[in-house]
Amino acid sequence: MTHPLYRNSAAHADGFRDIDPLTLHAHRGDVRVVDVREPEEFWGDLGHLPGATLVPLATVASMAHEQKWHPADEIVLVCRSGGRSGRAARQLVSLGFQRVINLRGGMLAYSAAGLPVEREGAGDLARSG
Repeated sequence: MTHPLYRNSAAHADGFRDIDPLTLHAHRGDVRVVDVREPEEFWGDLGHLPGATLVPLATVASMAHEQKWHPADEIVLVCRSGGRSGRAARQLVSLGFQRVINLRGGMLAYSAAGLPVEREGAGDLARSG
């Protein structure tokens, strides 16, 4: 069965799908969210999506193998603006992952939409903006 998040995302020419921040927030559920930025960005001013796992871009392929990510699982990739997460999405597609989703506009767009994020030292969710 396909998760609503995947059904509500748009096909990309490179074999993955794109999703906008509001749709991601509305349909996220229990999908794996992978943030491909560097640690200082993950914990920095823009914060990160609640429950996201930090896996810097240079380590995505090796972590997918080491952590035994299942190729049929839905994986949402996030970065600052959508560029690095797009590269990570292409990597995963080339490794046989079938349900890869890129957050269009990244954390910049997510933050601009006023959606909840986690930040270092915040303890609780902080509202961006």
